[in-house]
Amino acid sequence: MTATRRRALIAAVAGVAALVGASVRAEPAQVAATPPMGWNSWNHFAAKIDDATVRAQADAMVKSGMRDAGYRYINIDDTWEGTRDASGVIHPNSKFPDMKALADYVHSKGLKLGIYSSPGPKTCAGYEGSFGHEVQDAQTYAAWGIDYLKYDLCSLGTQMIAAGSLDKAQEIQLAAYRKMDAALKATGRPMVYSLCQYGFFQPWRWAPSVDGNSWRTTGDIEDKFQRMLQIGLSQAGLAKFAGPGHWNDPDMLEVGNGGMTAIEYRTHMSLWALLAAPLLAGNDLSTMTPETTAILTNHEIIAVDQDVAGVQGDRVKVEGGLEIWAKPLAGGAKAVGLFNLSDQPAYLEVKFSELGFAGPVRARDLWAAKDLGAMAAYKVEIPAHGVVMLRVG
Repeated sequence: MTATRRRALIAAVAGVAALVGASVRAEPAQVAATPPMGWNSWNHFAAKIDDATVRAQADAMVKSGMRDAGYRYINIDDTWEGTRDASGVIHPNSKFPDMKALADYVHSKGLKLGIYSSPGPKTCAGYEGSFGHEVQDAQTYAAWGIDYLKYDLCSLGTQMIAAGSLDKAQEIQLAAYRKMDAALKATGRPMVYSLCQYGFFQPWRWAPSVDGNSWRTTGDIEDKFQRMLQIGLSQAGLAKFAGPGHWNDPDMLEVGNGGMTAIEYRTHMSLWALLAAPLLAGNDLSTMTPETTAILTNHEIIAVDQDVAGVQGDRVKVEGGLEIWAKPLAGGAKAVGLFNLSDQPAYLEVKFSELGFAGPVRARDLWAAKDLGAMAAYKVEIPAHGVVMLRVG
């Protein structure tokens, strides 16, 4: 499916996607106890992905220090698929001559391998989807050694549109995602199950019922500051639906792809960390600048995202282009993001009593790696499109 057709399908499905789904929660899965961290091929390479490139990204994840910072998954997105044999078994195309050998190589680096498919007959790029072959595909992935499945709505949306009613459309979607969940479980191999269906039918309410470990809450991200903000800020109010084993997913990171400044990329990384979002880098790891590496591997920012309490942050205050977000952390501390989303430098003050603290508390600037001492409030000048990230308490 071309990008134009994909956007058209997304727009069409969005027209019927006002239904509120079931709110049943599954027990937290054994995988994704904290938000998954890794890399995905689509944002930078799109269809230009192959075995050699995946191996190079795995090598770079180790060499750059990303693996040691917590990144684990090397995820192949769309266009790896070949044809099915007479028995219906999927085979990779010529770009991936031996998927098992590739998985073995990635595993040898202390990393995990992820793959992509669709519950529909075709993927977004027009390759073979898993419709009617869910059990076969799950067994194939397990035999290859796959550790993560991104399951992208794509051509299933055509059936949903044709269903004629919201209830029927949601029934089709739920059945499709539930079928693959059962198939993955039957293999006995733990795999992250990542639902990619652009936020249709409020997946935060129903995706846990099909044991989704994460679910896309929005349309696709772009390497543009305003699009990143639109997606990230739209997560306000969704914190209660996230937790260990199941996470709201505002899409992959664009850090290092060149469309934003370093200041804007720090804002991007900070917001995703406060949201307890999956941290899936989407750049070319083999050509990262030291500045990009420093943003992606900042261990204090990553610790906010990976906090074991598993609580998603939320908006505390907004005034024009200035926003304060906070995320409760294990042990009673809070991560606090002070965002200046305007086009000019600005001062922003946070009173810690507004965050539930009584009296002075200790604060630390995470990007500056600087202890600020004990205080009851903090006022700071923030550059345009910038952020100051604090740990308080």
